[in-house]
Amino acid sequence: MQEPRAYLSNVHAIAKALGSLPADRYLLAVSGGRDSMALLHAFDATRRSDLSAVATFDHGSGAAAAEAVELVVRECLGRSISVVAGRAPGPAASRRTESAWRSARWTFLRAVAEERRATIVTAHTLDDQAETVAIRILRGSSARGLAAMEAPSVGVVRPFLAVSRAQLAAYADREGVRWFEDPSNSDAGFLRNRLRADLMRTLRELHPGFDAQLIGIGRRAAAWRAELAKVVDGMQPCRVGAAVVIEAGALEAFAPDSLRIVWPEIASRAGVVMDRRGIERLVEWTSRATAGQRMPLSGGALVERTARTFVIAQRTRTHLK
Repeated sequence: MQEPRAYLSNVHAIAKALGSLPADRYLLAVSGGRDSMALLHAFDATRRSDLSAVATFDHGSGAAAAEAVELVVRECLGRSISVVAGRAPGPAASRRTESAWRSARWTFLRAVAEERRATIVTAHTLDDQAETVAIRILRGSSARGLAAMEAPSVGVVRPFLAVSRAQLAAYADREGVRWFEDPSNSDAGFLRNRLRADLMRTLRELHPGFDAQLIGIGRRAAAWRAELAKVVDGMQPCRVGAAVVIEAGALEAFAPDSLRIVWPEIASRAGVVMDRRGIERLVEWTSRATAGQRMPLSGGALVERTARTFVIAQRTRTHLK
């Protein structure tokens, strides 16, 4: 049993994290795992009036995933909380990649949030952020990517990024929170699991300050992204439906190296995520594009040059006057 003083410290950290959220309508993303069930318990105790609903998703990966969803539904019904459960379509869901599962889950969450006009709340912790930064480093991400979960995400808040996994675990244990351990969390086929079980554990033993260094990298990258966002704000991009429009003249002041940084920020405002190849192609095309020309990007996105502007949208076709 945890000492009362340590327990109260954990409760304070969790309450402070949730209390920092502004008044709003919130949709809790709850998987059935310990962290998200602790989020459900704590949010119900402290912010019940702001709770629109809980959303839980079955990836279709097997009996364990279905059992986790059932637990979430039972818990919500017992607390008289509205709950929306979704499931990945198709008989081959169990063979999907972790990336495909994540994409399906977020598509579901955003659809429910849009319907309820609510902001999504996740239970990602300080540890999740450190692990994500480590993964981004291993993949050679730019400063933009290294911000990881510290980067703003439209319609999503992560209040527990200053709360450790151990704090949530202690809270869940003391409060008797019911949760489900997904067997996939120990599957070495997933990069995050391998990193958590092997690399991160070893590095933490060799260098106790390793997590803090990763968190610092993420925060500095997030601060850099915030400054970049101010630069792009100064270019006065305009949102028109699903597209973002920006004056061509605003881009002419940037050298190619700078455009490699600016374009992803502009694209993100249209919901477009760009890979390195797409960035290089777009930077090269920007300097020679003429009115009426279009360039497709991966994922169905499209950039169009008009007489005075560039238009980028996450769709296969734009209709411009």
